[in-house]
Amino acid sequence: MSSVPPTPASPPARRLPLAGVLRLGRPADIWFKPALSVVAAVAPPNLTLLALGRLDLAMYAMAGSLCALYTHNRPYAARAAALLWVVLGMLRGLAVALVAASLTGSAVALVTVGALLAAAQKVLCDATRVGPPGNVVLTFVSSASLFVPQTLDRVPGHLALAAATGVWAWLVCMAPALVRPHGPERRATASALRAAAAYAETGGAGEGHARARAAGYAAVQAAWQSLLSTRAPSRTRRALERLVVRAEVALAAPADADAGRLRAWARSLCSTGPVPQAGLPPAAADELLGVESSRSYWARLGPLTPLAARTALGCALAGYASLALGIGRPYWALVTAASVYQANIALTWNRAVQRVVGNVVGVLVFAAVVPLAHLGGAALVLCCVAFGFAAEALISRNYWLGSVCVTPMALLITEFAGRQRPGELMTERVVDTVVGALVGFVAALAVTDRRAGDRVERALTAADRAREHAARLLAGPDPGAAALESARRRLAVALADLRATADAAAGEWRQRALPQERVVLAERSGHRTLAATARRQGLLPDRGPDTETEDARP
Repeated sequence: MSSVPPTPASPPARRLPLAGVLRLGRPADIWFKPALSVVAAVAPPNLTLLALGRLDLAMYAMAGSLCALYTHNRPYAARAAALLWVVLGMLRGLAVALVAASLTGSAVALVTVGALLAAAQKVLCDATRVGPPGNVVLTFVSSASLFVPQTLDRVPGHLALAAATGVWAWLVCMAPALVRPHGPERRATASALRAAAAYAETGGAGEGHARARAAGYAAVQAAWQSLLSTRAPSRTRRALERLVVRAEVALAAPADADAGRLRAWARSLCSTGPVPQAGLPPAAADELLGVESSRSYWARLGPLTPLAARTALGCALAGYASLALGIGRPYWALVTAASVYQANIALTWNRAVQRVVGNVVGVLVFAAVVPLAHLGGAALVLCCVAFGFAAEALISRNYWLGSVCVTPMALLITEFAGRQRPGELMTERVVDTVVGALVGFVAALAVTDRRAGDRVERALTAADRAREHAARLLAGPDPGAAALESARRRLAVALADLRATADAAAGEWRQRALPQERVVLAERSGHRTLAATARRQGLLPDRGPDTETEDARP
């Protein structure tokens, strides 16, 4: 255990800045995949309904088609199961919403059901780490269905249509496996190599090195989880594992890493050529044990309790406020509240600002294109498809930019059941967006995460124990290749989890001061021990026994 006393740090900053919230970033590496998938999943079912003269059923077809937005970063074997659960989860939420809508006309009761569904969807998506777009699409589907006239006898047919388009979305997302079966694993490994190269270029010092290191370990852990999500061994997977080990080693000792070589490997993985071969010492090559997820699914549910409470309370109050204002579509306020909740208050504030800005600009875009959409059913469908593509192409650059396209698409979906009055529609959307974001954020302030500090303490303890275990092995005469590799991976995971936990806790309000000094010292000593372990394994140049002992010292 570290001998550093538990010096309390200053309380977390209380400012909620606007600078940088709307700054555009780089597009995602595979932005075109979800963008093209949504086109392929949405267009055929809706055009079929148009040909049949039943465009009024397009909302239920969209429910299944939008499942094509999920799991694009997962290997195909894991994607098949995860996407199936997404489709089933969508159907469950839709079934509850349709039955509730058919049993009661009370708007207050329907908002309450929608809020409870939103909380459940938020917790399940975060606990299972399903990835973007998370709970927002599922909440949109279930909440919108609550306020559509419904009868019990029509529920099975609507669910069957959603299930059929969900199956179609599953096929669309699995189709690339026929062309590039290891594409997701290659991309995850390339991301880890690029992140390691970025940290190596800092030399482990200077401005921004801590952030680059944390990003590198997060990317490496994501790569391991991608590789280990499928158990079938293959030559490609073994080659990718060796590359991830090289990224890990570069993070442990950036001064000894060749950033250019790491980037060259990453570029090779993004092409269609063979996986580059990264040589490792024989012992290390035989002991690629991988990293399991640091916490189980059930263990991740506990820390999400405050988030569930925020979502349920915020969505309910937002819906009630919309009803009090006489808005005919309270689910818009409910979905806005559900969309703003992130890991902490600071991130929730950022998302609230992005949501409001994106929706307001999106309403103006809708005003410009609605005359075109009113030319006919085909124009309406094609406009929705175009906005769906643009939303997925832009949202990785910044959430608000994607919302600029999501908003007109959502407004156009309401036109499937019949032409609406554009002025009224736009006014209600703007009011519901502001109400949902404001009430949702106030609810987040009211329901604080008082246990964030406890999680930091537990993460500190886990990191200290992992470092001590690795140091004891290094002090022994012959620790064994398998034991060293396992200890190194365990310490790397503990340090990545410590940084993520500390960052999440730093964005919370109304809690005791966090032990920031202890976190920094634990990271510093842990990374020195990682470097010493890598040298002992022969993964780095040996600098002599004195240096190795110094590296392992806390």
